[in-house]
Amino acid sequence: MEHDQMILTQEDKRILDSYKPVAEGLGSYLGENCEIIIHNLEHLDASVMTIVHGHHSGRKVGAPISEFTLSLVHRMIEDDSLRHISYFAKNKRGETFKAFTAAILGENKRIIGLFCINLYLSVSLLSVMHNFYPQAQNDTEHISEIFVDNTEELMLTSLESAKKEVYGNPAISSANKNKEIIYLLAQKGIFNLKDAVIIIAEHMGISKNTVYMHLRNKNK
Repeated sequence: MEHDQMILTQEDKRILDSYKPVAEGLGSYLGENCEIIIHNLEHLDASVMTIVHGHHSGRKVGAPISEFTLSLVHRMIEDDSLRHISYFAKNKRGETFKAFTAAILGENKRIIGLFCINLYLSVSLLSVMHNFYPQAQNDTEHISEIFVDNTEELMLTSLESAKKEVYGNPAISSANKNKEIIYLLAQKGIFNLKDAVIIIAEHMGISKNTVYMHLRNKNK
């Protein structure tokens, strides 16, 4: 089937651009063994708009779409239930990789691009695992992340953490402790949650107006 020229709207372009930090972030997270590509289907002769770790295939921004990927686009257009696919393939050097390709949907749910991840299996397992060991990430802060069942638990967990930090700081006077706790919670975005002011005020033993006062003073 002959490909009709696709013209992207400004919203389509915005959607495609929004995937760039995802590609870059996944490239950092998964490591050098993963090649990540975003295709813009408006320009099939230069469809690669973003590529991370492109040394595996030798492609750069502006490279054309491949024959198989183009045929996959047509399959997705013909079949509304086909929006992603995983498969094994080889590059021109004969290196095997496991590929994942997902459609990027624009306005009116039409396919405007592709998000592709190619995991190269020729990379040694030791090299792959090195990227997932904390001691290998010398420039990464070790973060304690606690998962909760509901937003109230999130609020109270954050409150206890803020209290611990404030009460453990002798430079903060007793008169300013509540204010500093509110500031810490605000920095974490806790007050963007529904009913946060009410719940935090209740568990701190202060009024809602006091919480609002501290928040107003913080924003001055």
